[in-house]
Amino acid sequence: MKPCILLIEDDSDMRELVAGHLEHGGFDVQRADDGIKGQALALQYTPDLILLDLMLPKVDGLTLCQRLRRDERTAGIPILMLTALGGTKDKVSGFNSGADDYLTKPFDLEELQVRVKALLRRSDRAPVGSSNHNEILSYGPLTLVPERFEAIWFDTPVRLTHLEFELLHCLLQRHGQTVAPSLILKEVWGYEPDDDIETIRVHVRHLRTKFEPDPRKPRFIKTVYGAGYCLELPTGAQLDDLHDVLAQAREERQHKEEQNKRASA
Repeated sequence: MKPCILLIEDDSDMRELVAGHLEHGGFDVQRADDGIKGQALALQYTPDLILLDLMLPKVDGLTLCQRLRRDERTAGIPILMLTALGGTKDKVSGFNSGADDYLTKPFDLEELQVRVKALLRRSDRAPVGSSNHNEILSYGPLTLVPERFEAIWFDTPVRLTHLEFELLHCLLQRHGQTVAPSLILKEVWGYEPDDDIETIRVHVRHLRTKFEPDPRKPRFIKTVYGAGYCLELPTGAQLDDLHDVLAQAREERQHKEEQNKRASA
């Protein structure tokens, strides 16, 4: 069966160009020209991947991406954003709304197909650790659970997106070492690196909000400026002191989230 791709793009010329290229490459492509139709088709077909333009009529791409991520029926579908907005802030907004990858117009159609295949390959492959018995899945207070894309952090389950899980897994395999952005992009995202590492930065920030007592002053997921990222996990006597620190940080975050919910209600 051909992989099903949902293309949500309001520019008819761009829509037909992209759809034709993907269909020629062996994909089944469903088309939508606005956000409302796009959401309806996503629920109808539950596609293998969604190509999402940002500047859409009726419902914009960022809002639609957030809606798809909140709906359990579409939450796990890879989303690749296609947009003419190529600034760093635009990309950060896209990733924060739940996009897996981001491609700026104009783009090469072959590059698009590489990104599409990489996302499909990553989302469809066997869980991490299923075939390689030498992989590290536990170190100190951190244990990865590939079957659920979950981490156990100081005895507390932490839910992760597929990308967050694979990024953390990539760093854990090289615990205590600096991992270059080019290697992270190739291993986690599945394509050759370019000069833009904002993709990694956003997902590292997301991981820090889940694992660090103070994400602004990271202790465990460290930036090595000009070189990459390093995962440094505590061991021995450090563990006892951090239990209480992390528990307090979790309580403060939960309290803040509850306050924000009440304020927006």
